[in-house]
Amino acid sequence: MGQTITVGAGLCGLVAARTCSKEGGRVLVLEAGGYPGGVIRSERRDGYLIEHGPNTLALRAGHATDYLEQMGLLGDAIDANPEANKRFLMREGRLVAVPASASSFLTSPLFSIVGKMRLLLEPLLPRGGTRENENVADFFKRRLGKEVRDYAANPFIAGVYAARPETLVLRHAFPAIYEIESKHRSLMLGGIKTAKRRKREGLPKTRLVSFKEGLAALPNRLAEELGDDLKLNAPVRRISRDGDNWKVAFEEVGELKEERADRIVCSVPAHALKSIEWEGLAESESLNTLASAPHHPLAVVQLGFRRDEVGHPLDGFGFLVPEKENLRILGTLFSSTLFPGRAPDGHVLLTTFVGGERQPDLTEKSDEGLCELVLEELQELLDVQGKPTFRNLVRWSKAIPLPDSSQDNRLEAAKRLQDANSGLILSGSHLTGVSLPACLEGTLSLLSENG
Repeated sequence: MGQTITVGAGLCGLVAARTCSKEGGRVLVLEAGGYPGGVIRSERRDGYLIEHGPNTLALRAGHATDYLEQMGLLGDAIDANPEANKRFLMREGRLVAVPASASSFLTSPLFSIVGKMRLLLEPLLPRGGTRENENVADFFKRRLGKEVRDYAANPFIAGVYAARPETLVLRHAFPAIYEIESKHRSLMLGGIKTAKRRKREGLPKTRLVSFKEGLAALPNRLAEELGDDLKLNAPVRRISRDGDNWKVAFEEVGELKEERADRIVCSVPAHALKSIEWEGLAESESLNTLASAPHHPLAVVQLGFRRDEVGHPLDGFGFLVPEKENLRILGTLFSSTLFPGRAPDGHVLLTTFVGGERQPDLTEKSDEGLCELVLEELQELLDVQGKPTFRNLVRWSKAIPLPDSSQDNRLEAAKRLQDANSGLILSGSHLTGVSLPACLEGTLSLLSENG
């Protein structure tokens, strides 16, 4: 095997490079930014540990867990506080715990009697018809009713994708849910059968984890393994087809350099594909399709408070806000409850999300304006009495790639490009899925499929 150049040092790019290196090939990773990990970035400031992007990693039995074990990271993983199993949704201006059992569901004020009865009818409903492009909103309304769509699916999608459920195609956004209905007809019955099978096979429960110094431990470990084969602050300017090989022009310390490769793994975000000049690329028009993945801006506001100045017990993962509640925030994580060491003693850390598809214009507010907006709404919802002792704000102009009704077109465009250009592999969350396990496992699958 010759040299593989990986463009982009997000999780997909780092996993690709490590895999190629383990297979015995030479690798070079070129990253435009100053740190590895892409959207995964952890930072400790003033005694607080803040995450710029993802906050948790969900580990199931499979490739992601095995991969962490191979890297020697699994033993360093910190399990989330058991209290994180408790989640809150907003209903009629107050936070309501999501029911965790049949008995709590029956007594929960989260849904009306009519809404509960409609949900309980789900096992009796027939399987849906032709629905390959059914959006998430229509699916949940069809299977579980309008109330569940508005007060559960809507905020959940805001929490995962910062989007509306009407925008996303279920088959791409939540393939596991799509498969459950396809295989079992009923979500409830399918869920019960799946749980029984996992128990019978002795499969462990999903672990929600992080690391002592945050999720950046994962890309940092990958970067350490790559050593000098990873170049930071090295933006790629041009990728050229050169016979059976490739030429990659990139900047390093203000100087334009060029490297040759037998294989290119391009894992930059969809919106960054057009920032690279491509020469001699067959099916080049497919790049426009691939780069068309929609993104919305998102602001992440982290506020620290004295513990005794927050009235809410913060006994959970956090809360999400249905759009019908007409708030300006999407939801808040109780970060210092999730994992230890996220805030100084006697303090708490709250991570709040603003903008997304619902209200993208809010992200254009000043730093002070965004912090004040968040503080106003937290004061009401969490009984916050004091002023923040810590503030931090992260802005993502293009946050999360959305698997909308054009996702099939983008996947087909990626396949055309790879089929027409030997040695080209395209990866990234816009193709693999946005969760960290999906990025990891999807990249491994792409490498396997494309030799």
